[in-house]
Amino acid sequence: MQQSTTPAGVPGAATPAPPTPPPRSAAGPRSGPPPPPYAANRLRSLGNRVDEVVVLARRNLIQMRRRPALLIFSIIEPVLLVLMFRFVFGGAVDTGVDGSYADFMVPGILVQTATLGAVTIGSSLARDLHGGTLDRFRSMPIARASVLAGHTLAGLVRSLVVLLAMVLTGLLVGFRPTGGPLDWLGAISLLLLVAFAMAWVTALVALLAGGVEMVETLGLSLLFPLTLISSAFVPVASMPGPIQAFAANQPLTAFIDAIRALLLDQPVGTSAVRALVWTAVICAVFVPLTAAAYHRSTRR
Repeated sequence: MQQSTTPAGVPGAATPAPPTPPPRSAAGPRSGPPPPPYAANRLRSLGNRVDEVVVLARRNLIQMRRRPALLIFSIIEPVLLVLMFRFVFGGAVDTGVDGSYADFMVPGILVQTATLGAVTIGSSLARDLHGGTLDRFRSMPIARASVLAGHTLAGLVRSLVVLLAMVLTGLLVGFRPTGGPLDWLGAISLLLLVAFAMAWVTALVALLAGGVEMVETLGLSLLFPLTLISSAFVPVASMPGPIQAFAANQPLTAFIDAIRALLLDQPVGTSAVRALVWTAVICAVFVPLTAAAYHRSTRR
């Protein structure tokens, strides 16, 4: 008679049943390290976003260093405006205040430089959009907001360099500021706020326009008249009625009046408050519009 064998090959032995694992209580502690708390995840995510913005801004600055002509011409244009308004129109303009025309004009040139410098941010974004760079960013674990913030941060660094060149040029043509260190800190902060707010305007134009040339054309067409119809080069009181009303209530005039008062150690009044309110309004309108346009552009 043939003996039965188990699957293990042992004759006549019964197969032992596998051990039953002890039941795990639903309310019992989980094995392994506990998950990080929600606040820690949020902080880690925020740190990653900051790193992304810094890396993308550095990328844009490296591109600027490889194309120095762009930065050079960004400085030459406002320098020519300073020389033209100071020596060609300066003798014909009555500012109605004490001091030279250079003291009246240079703060306006600084705001104009920060405003028109935002067009470069829009051009850089349009170049990435139509050159396929944003499509490559989509394949990376990069937040979409980091791309826009990186362009904006690089543009602010560039604007700071150009503004420094404008201050030095103004000193050479007779600009004599009397404000203290805190006044200068406030003026520089307001100038960067101008560049920051206008950067979102040009970024929206870049996402809606057809190319780099269109961005530059539309950006200059929209922003350059605002710098002329303001208190940058002539007093608002000398303008005709409707133009005077527009110039007195537009955002650049508030920025120019506040920065001029800070640099010349004059009473600021309500101009600083109006400048901050205009910054908040511009950002509240154009940041969501730009984010929505960027989201739509990157989904095509």
